[in-house]
Amino acid sequence: MNTPSAYSVIITTTATKEDAETIARHLLAEKLAACVQVSTIDSLYTWKGEMANEKEHILFIKTRADLYPRAEECIRAHHKYEVPEIIQLPVMAGAASYLKWIDEVTG
Repeated sequence: MNTPSAYSVIITTTATKEDAETIARHLLAEKLAACVQVSTIDSLYTWKGEMANEKEHILFIKTRADLYPRAEECIRAHHKYEVPEIIQLPVMAGAASYLKWIDEVTG
């Protein structure tokens, strides 16, 4: 399975670093991700008719595309938001050695 379209990056955000790390650890433990990067961001959005500006933590989850349904289920099980952002972006190209590593880790 070494074609780039077989891989994806899932993005979600959390309110706290602890929440982000909890989700990341579950994804890694269940072999639903090879790597999860967490960064602090400023999010501006509309929620229930009001504009919000909050610090959040964004997770970039590197995985196989076929694992998305299970990864989404895992994220939902450990997420505290009423409506969490959970989106999947396809990997259109990638270093063969990196994609092979994703396969090995998510086995």
